[in-house]
Amino acid sequence: MIIAACFFFSLIMGAVILWPRFQDLREIQAEMGRVSGELQYQEQYFSQLADIQEQFKNYEEKLSKINSALPNDPSLASLFNFLQKASSQSGLILKGISPFTASYSEGNPSLRKTQFSLELSGSYPSFKEFLSAIEKSARLIEVENISFSTPKEGDTFTFNLRIKVYSY
Repeated sequence: MIIAACFFFSLIMGAVILWPRFQDLREIQAEMGRVSGELQYQEQYFSQLADIQEQFKNYEEKLSKINSALPNDPSLASLFNFLQKASSQSGLILKGISPFTASYSEGNPSLRKTQFSLELSGSYPSFKEFLSAIEKSARLIEVENISFSTPKEGDTFTFNLRIKVYSY
């Protein structure tokens, strides 16, 4: 009887001492399951990001064209250099550039537009070639207004253009 009582007492004491440890073990296992699921989700997420990055590599050339059409920085110096080269290659003389005004687009407040005027001198076919060069440019350039004066005999045309250039 004493052996049975000691055995029964040992079982009760073992259960009292081991039961909280068993509960802690179950909580740790549940936490490990949750963390494991979260880790698996993050691995899937990063795998999807790697796949998307590979897909972007296929469109790298097209994305660079978009970036050059709508640059983050208006880079007016490079734009004015382009206009100078395009006008001289077309056979026009760039007489002047008015001060520019910068503002944000009404339809898209993150899109910045820069406006200025150009004064060019030359023949009409040269002017058409210049407009073609602007149109073929990767940069998003919009000719807003064109005016010109008729030349006196032997003189050249004088063209005035109002231009808008967009950037982010």
